Amino acid sequence: MKVTSSAFALALAAFASPALAAQDYAAAMRAMVEDGLRAQVAGPAVRAALAAQNAANAGLAEAEIVARDKTWRAEVAAGGGAMTAAALGSAASAELKAVQEASRGLITEVFVMDVVGLNAAQSALTSDYWQGDEAKFQNTYPVGADAVFVDAVELDESTQTLQSQLSFTLVDPATGAPMGAATVGVNVELLGL
Repeated sequence: MKVTSSAFALALAAFASPALAAQDYAAAMRAMVEDGLRAQVAGPAVRAALAAQNAANAGLAEAEIVARDKTWRAEVAAGGGAMTAAALGSAASAELKAVQEASRGLITEVFVMDVVGLNAAQSALTSDYWQGDEAKFQNTYPVGADAVFVDAVELDESTQTLQSQLSFTLVDPATGAPMGAATVGVNVELLGL
């Protein structure tokens, strides 16, 4: 699947400008959301995955959430398993991989969370399955439809690049109601830092 968006392409070109000052990274990342990233991430397969997972998980007890997270973490440590393979093999994860690939290195990862903060799709394997206890979820979906959260810049050990996580609420385009949240890893070096 090829992801195209003139607004996203224009935003990508603007963010790669070396003139962007270091203190502007958060503003530039917030602008990415307004310039089309939210729509790019919430493609048809992602919306369908969120709808299905929200229906299944809306009343999930914390003990079951923790158990699923424990299973996920064990599979990650073991190099894979049924749960992680199914997640990475979904149509929604394929949509997110396409968004990441279309960014030409600006986006380092994308994952989407349901109404309780469990992963619903991801462009690459995440270390944990439950994000509901973390700022990336707590500062987005529960806050409302327009919520955007930019985390601190950190050195990514695996890529040796400076990265930040940009998180935002995803909304149902038909109703405008929040349906989940997304986190996008951004290589801030491509923002001109």
